[in-house]
Amino acid sequence: MARHRSMGANGRILVAACGVMGVAALAAVWTAQAGTAEADPGASPAPKPTPIVGQTSKPDPELPAPVVNMDIAHGSDKGAKGVNITIDDGPDPTWTPQVLQVLEANGVKATFCMVGPQAQAHPDLVKDVVADGHRLCDHSMSHDTTMDTKSSAYQSREILDAQRMITKASGGVKPLYYRAPGGAFTPYSRQIAASQGMRPLGWNVDSKDFKQPGVAAMVNTVKNEISNGPTVLFHDAGGDRGQTVEALRQVLPWLKQQGYSFGFPVR
Repeated sequence: MARHRSMGANGRILVAACGVMGVAALAAVWTAQAGTAEADPGASPAPKPTPIVGQTSKPDPELPAPVVNMDIAHGSDKGAKGVNITIDDGPDPTWTPQVLQVLEANGVKATFCMVGPQAQAHPDLVKDVVADGHRLCDHSMSHDTTMDTKSSAYQSREILDAQRMITKASGGVKPLYYRAPGGAFTPYSRQIAASQGMRPLGWNVDSKDFKQPGVAAMVNTVKNEISNGPTVLFHDAGGDRGQTVEALRQVLPWLKQQGYSFGFPVR
């Protein structure tokens, strides 16, 4: 899972320090999927490296106890041949309905990671997502990719205020996951989310749709990187998502042809 802000500089610095004892063990804490391209001004920034799936974190006894696993989820409930389609930054009145149409046409259920004020502004779309059998994910209030540098109080507000907005907009359906903007997780934010029943959610394949690289490039990215893991990142807001809609239209049937089934992230 790479970071959407100027992705992966930390990982490369660690690897470059090859003369330092213990670098191999330290580097194992980060994923290998790093990129470096400039993002569009209105698009999601590049994700930070985050702990790999399977790294166990001890809950802080001073914080509310987790009720779901607080480690970052990447796996699929469909197992080794499962794929999790995740859609970030919406809902958006132009693009979310088109994404929903493509998903429905292909019989695919996805996880929508929503920004609190967007959900509040478009409750009808949140309800449409739920009615179609998709799952909700808390993607914070302000999509601040520097959340991991901010105070605990700030992180709590970003997560819990968004949770309340999404739940209200949905008509009472709570988000089941929390995805930090740009992968800016902290142990604190993961435990706060998990204490509210929201499993921290990562990704394995970044379609790079926030850069609008062209439909073919996005489709090829998914095809070439799906072996990295099941959770695929797309966006339905933050700019023109016409390429995303078309890429989904092409890549979902291809995944089926390869024997993949579509599921939800593990809880």
